[in-house]
Amino acid sequence: MRIVFGIQYAVFGMKYGRVLKKTPYIPHTHPCILRPVMPSYAAFLGHQPRISLAELSAAVPGFTLRSILKDSIVLFESPVELDAQFLDTLGGVVVVARRVSDQAVTLNEVPAILVSELKNAKRGKVVFALRTFLIPKKTIHTLYRQCKDALRKQGRPCRYVGSEREPAAPVLLRDAGLLDPKRGCELVLLQEGDEEENQSLWIGCTVWAQNVNAYAKRDMAKPVRDTTVGLLPPKLAQILLNLGTWLSRGCQTPVPDAAFKKLKKPEPITVFDPFCGTGVIPMECLMRGWHVLASDIAQKAVNGCGKNLEWVRKEWKILKKDVDATVWKQDATKPFALKKLPDLVVTETTLGPALEDRPSQKSAAKMKTELEKLEAAFIENCSKTLPGVPLAVTWPFWKIRNETIFLERIWEVVHKAGYSATLPPGIAPSRADRLSLLYRRPDQYVGREIVLLIPKKRK
Repeated sequence: MRIVFGIQYAVFGMKYGRVLKKTPYIPHTHPCILRPVMPSYAAFLGHQPRISLAELSAAVPGFTLRSILKDSIVLFESPVELDAQFLDTLGGVVVVARRVSDQAVTLNEVPAILVSELKNAKRGKVVFALRTFLIPKKTIHTLYRQCKDALRKQGRPCRYVGSEREPAAPVLLRDAGLLDPKRGCELVLLQEGDEEENQSLWIGCTVWAQNVNAYAKRDMAKPVRDTTVGLLPPKLAQILLNLGTWLSRGCQTPVPDAAFKKLKKPEPITVFDPFCGTGVIPMECLMRGWHVLASDIAQKAVNGCGKNLEWVRKEWKILKKDVDATVWKQDATKPFALKKLPDLVVTETTLGPALEDRPSQKSAAKMKTELEKLEAAFIENCSKTLPGVPLAVTWPFWKIRNETIFLERIWEVVHKAGYSATLPPGIAPSRADRLSLLYRRPDQYVGREIVLLIPKKRK
């Protein structure tokens, strides 16, 4: 998949969420080699790179894209230091490194840079690793040996993790202490540029890796899981929340403090999930300290969501007096009677029945007709009873052999209800004729279409 990024006119030139004419994107054909005046980062993206980049563009303060390497690594700048607490809220990124030198460097300098990065490590054996891009395996093997020799000359016993064939997995980065500068360091070496004479070396130190164990805990250890419906991955729930909060901020990234060094502590917001299921999105909200409103048409789901939220409170020590959570039974197509409007709606609407086999064209068309009515009724209900509240939602689509079936009439309903579809700056839609992002694994018959809707202004 080739991802195109650049200037995007997200709302204008659209009708009912469809592109009327080709959107004028300006692709990045050459990576920028300007020396950064702000902290510079490299993000290794997850298996849905377009969605991962959209999340970065929406969530990172002052996000400035510099270049994209093979659609899987993004080099960017931000005026703030991105700490682990913030990075833990990103669902679409696997590893993040911070640039260690603004100066041009060569591979010959890598051992000395590693020694410098480990100069404050505690006494005893240190651990190091290398994560590379476009560097020959033979060269990587040599670098490992040279780095080990350089550390030994400094009197530092050491061991390395990973190899020239495969970098260390995120779980190993955490377990081996490579994210703790007192214990170890992973250097990230990225060759930028298409032509050999134009290549430059970006070198950084890994500062964060996805916490696989934490995801597994809240996905698998929670008391209630319902496998009869589509299970929303916690990572995707995080992405939806980050895209949704971008909408609630008026399509702006977070604002850093006056010193331009760290993020302002965000004010608690209220998120409403009207298709809550067993509570994946509400659980993620609670862990961020955000107030939760959650409802579902099925009492079984309401009970499960309540139990899971109580489990989160216990495991993460979240007091009710600090963060509110209200769960109730309600049909999402019927009027919402809330005492106070939420800041945003973030929800995965129904994906239809669970499918064990690829659907036929006839069965997919039937599901499309049924769910189109439900989605339309939900959008109309939100417009009437949640005025001015932005929506970050998912709609189903179906993959049947060489054809993809989408909801179609829903875009006219969206338009008539006063909503406009949009995407974060610089993000192209997954398909030229739909202003949305598509999420689907290759083995899945039902995918999720992520749609971000801006409401008309309240009078």
